[in-house]
Amino acid sequence: MELRPALIADLPPTAGAPPALAAGSRASQAVEAASLVAAAIALTCLIVRLGPAVGLAWWLPIVVLAAGVVADLTSGVVHWIADTWGHESWPVIGARLLRPFRVHHVNPDDMLGRGFLDLNGDVALLTLPLLATAWLLPTESRAGLAAATFFTAWAAWALPTNQVHQWAHMARPPRPVRWLQRARVILPPAVHRVHHASPYATHYCIATGWNNAWTARTGFFTGLERIATRLTGLVPRADEAPR
Repeated sequence: MELRPALIADLPPTAGAPPALAAGSRASQAVEAASLVAAAIALTCLIVRLGPAVGLAWWLPIVVLAAGVVADLTSGVVHWIADTWGHESWPVIGARLLRPFRVHHVNPDDMLGRGFLDLNGDVALLTLPLLATAWLLPTESRAGLAAATFFTAWAAWALPTNQVHQWAHMARPPRPVRWLQRARVILPPAVHRVHHASPYATHYCIATGWNNAWTARTGFFTGLERIATRLTGLVPRADEAPR
């Protein structure tokens, strides 16, 4: 049996119409909207606060690029967890984290119909701890300033992750986006298509895609699965259905 992301148990891909994500409740949408506004304000305030102190420091490009690598790898780890472990019926995490990824694997085009708020609200919520950390770090020393800059840049790279993911599925995204994809600044469609092809267990990183080549070549996520199984006894993709 081929490896594949764990499927939605009550809606296998052959059961009639493909599954789709329902719009969130009003309370859920309110949280998403508040998270986006809070993340945008916090990120802007941090740039205004840190910008004059950082200036054109020689270490700025290194910190920003390192943050991009970490943000991309973080997106891959979250994606791998959602594809590999647990069940969509789990309270809270099942509906908020697991189900969107699993619907996406059964029906990738469903993502194209999701609105800006629905697509980006949860990611914005997850960036708030990064932004709070950046704000709380002391910036009197160069090390503290670099650390605050790193967390700010990490949040900035992470914030559009789902938007970048949606663009990678579009037949014709906006022209500036296509330029960024071709330049490999953000996830290119050709790189992401590897994840949606058999064996469905590689190329998880969806922010920039920079980490996909080495994680695939080294078996990084397969190694994590072996470690997790050894420590917990859990089986990867335990609720998958035969393809």
